[in-house]
Amino acid sequence: MIKGPIALGTIRTSFALGLRLLIQAGTLLLVARMLGPQNFGLFAGVTSLAVLLGTLSTFGTQFVLLGEMSRDPSQRDNVLSYAIPTTLLCGLLLLVLYQALVRWILPSGAIPWQALLAIGLTEVLLQPIFGLMATEHHALGRVARAQLMRNSPLALRLLTACCIFFFSLSPALSIYAGGYLAASVLVLLLGRCCSSNEWPRWRLWRLPSFTELHYAFGYAATNASRAGPAELDKTLAVKLLSVDAAGVYAAGARVVAAVVLPITAMTLSALPRLFRDVKKPSGSKRLLRSMYWVALLYSLALSSVLWLSAPMLETLFGQTYQGMCEVIRWLCLAVPGNALRLVGGNVLMAMGRPWFRVGFEVVGLSMLIVAGFSLVPSMGSKGMILAVVCAEWCMAAIAGAIIIKTNESCRCCERGAD
Repeated sequence: MIKGPIALGTIRTSFALGLRLLIQAGTLLLVARMLGPQNFGLFAGVTSLAVLLGTLSTFGTQFVLLGEMSRDPSQRDNVLSYAIPTTLLCGLLLLVLYQALVRWILPSGAIPWQALLAIGLTEVLLQPIFGLMATEHHALGRVARAQLMRNSPLALRLLTACCIFFFSLSPALSIYAGGYLAASVLVLLLGRCCSSNEWPRWRLWRLPSFTELHYAFGYAATNASRAGPAELDKTLAVKLLSVDAAGVYAAGARVVAAVVLPITAMTLSALPRLFRDVKKPSGSKRLLRSMYWVALLYSLALSSVLWLSAPMLETLFGQTYQGMCEVIRWLCLAVPGNALRLVGGNVLMAMGRPWFRVGFEVVGLSMLIVAGFSLVPSMGSKGMILAVVCAEWCMAAIAGAIIIKTNESCRCCERGAD
């Protein structure tokens, strides 16, 4: 079992993530019902693309901030002095790329351009900046507080969805996209006003040196590859499936994604300690074993509950989401692989081997794309689901093999040194 500070941190973070789960579940249900399968599928596809591009906006500097502050909190201002301008510059460039990509993926006029701009600004620019604030607390061991900060824009989005749903406001998609943007603007302003530690003044901002850029790039690639398997399938579904089928698939996939939140709580709580201790095989072996066992047992138990509750969930979403039960049950096969992949990826990142994580997740993303284009034309939604299942288990297996081999190499080096 995981004991001591890790266990206490997991409990606190589980509470924060449990609250996040409730907020996301309520938002998902309301937005899915008020938009219907067709518009919800389009919305989920473009939002997933924005989230995926947004992982690159900080260019990995949030992980540099996490690692440096975990070891030495006094490094905060030094890292932020180049993390903030890097995020602003990269975010603006990626926002232009996002607008070009959605015009290729979506049918002409499917979503108003104002709504697309609001979604892009939120996920590609504002949320990454807000993420730097949360990372400061995470690095200092205040993981639950960091997660509560991340919950604040989600809570405001839920409030927006409630207003639209209960007052039957129209056009729902455009209004919700505006609230989506306003929520992030508000929490960003409140975060800066309520923070006791000022960010470095703009006169102290600078571009990162080549060494700093090279170091951060590995984390940037890692962040994008980590988010890819969780987001890319919704965007592929919009491209490969009918709009109604894409909406049913996206709703089912969002429900299943919530199952791994307890695993996320565990890995987030352990991450600062992993950064400190994972390179010492004798001290980290028990932690790694515990994390893997907890991830496996949690995922099996929770996916079993999800399998049994799938018919009830379909009923909650309404008659327009017929077939969602089958989507959820098939996607349950991917849950244990997803959980093990998440643990393995964070361990490799803490080991200082982000490119190993990028490597196995790029393999998984490639498998997802190839399998999706190969299976969906003949199998429809089932083909998309099978592509996700194969990709998740493949990534989990490769990550486990790399960690075992790396630990064996470290033990050999220790024996050689002795």
